[in-house]
Amino acid sequence: MAEGIGLTTLSRMPPLLQTILAVPLRGLTWLGGQGTRAVAAVVFIAAAVPPLGTLLRPYVTEAIFVLLCISFMRVDLAALYSHLRRPALVATATALTTIGVPLIVGLIVHATGLAARSPGLSLALMLQGMASPMMASPALAALMGLDATLVLVTLVTSTALVPFTASLFASLFLDGMLSISPPALGLKLLGILAASLLAATVIRWVFGAAAIERHKRPIDGFNIVILLIFAAAIMGDVASDLVAQPVFTIGIAALAFAIYFTLLAVTTLLFRRIGYERALALGLMVSQRNLGLMLAATAGALPPTTWLYFAMTQFPIHLAPYMLMPIARRLTARANTSGAAATGSTASSG
Repeated sequence: MAEGIGLTTLSRMPPLLQTILAVPLRGLTWLGGQGTRAVAAVVFIAAAVPPLGTLLRPYVTEAIFVLLCISFMRVDLAALYSHLRRPALVATATALTTIGVPLIVGLIVHATGLAARSPGLSLALMLQGMASPMMASPALAALMGLDATLVLVTLVTSTALVPFTASLFASLFLDGMLSISPPALGLKLLGILAASLLAATVIRWVFGAAAIERHKRPIDGFNIVILLIFAAAIMGDVASDLVAQPVFTIGIAALAFAIYFTLLAVTTLLFRRIGYERALALGLMVSQRNLGLMLAATAGALPPTTWLYFAMTQFPIHLAPYMLMPIARRLTARANTSGAAATGSTASSG
């Protein structure tokens, strides 16, 4: 029924409107086909055109909302239910990303006295640790040929918990550092996630899952456009910061890369028993933190150093999938070879 509604709506479009929509649709389809190259290009375009960031900064919350809607809209419910029937792995990965990461970051920040020396940086690190994984993580895993379904299921469970865990860790480690109270932070996160889930559900009901899957490429292209809007909005001051304080800015960038790849490597090693291909997929998810969700929940009322760190995290987030593509292909090929060998051995013994 839902699919029929979507197709009927499209078929009733006037020919002129269909012609007008054809050009941007082709452009989005092409962009969606560029994969990790387009994702990597986004961060350089955002950093190279500062006026674009000034123009788009007021729309950070809207961009995050659209990204959330796109991700929820594309959830494969059958795959979701299949993984939830085997919950041990999902529960372990969820505990790591929602409890383990913020707890470890909070203890390190507290033990080193960073909150006193650099409140803006310590706030940035805590918000990064408390954030759920990026909603684009399953799409990036799929582009790399990794197990996107496992990433998606863990992402859903982690995102469902983050309003509660973020409020808890904000109470423990962010005393007076936020412009809103920890319970208010949790409520805002819950509201943003609930509203985007509702919008995505309506879209799926109107157009149908089959139509969404059929238009995968243009949706990927539209997702990349929204990623550009978000990246430009938070990276608008990077060029001026680099000129004004080059050593500090480069140091913040190095820290962002170090934390990203540390989370990636540690997670991959922790889950290596399930196979390095699937472990790398989980590592990608844990390292890709949804800082945009935190920006939206705090309405961007953050210190300049926090904004700068958030901007610098965009470089590893957008570049890592492209950089890791050869490793992902090698691991996927090895997993496929092992699976084929196991199948052949079973058939012979039978």
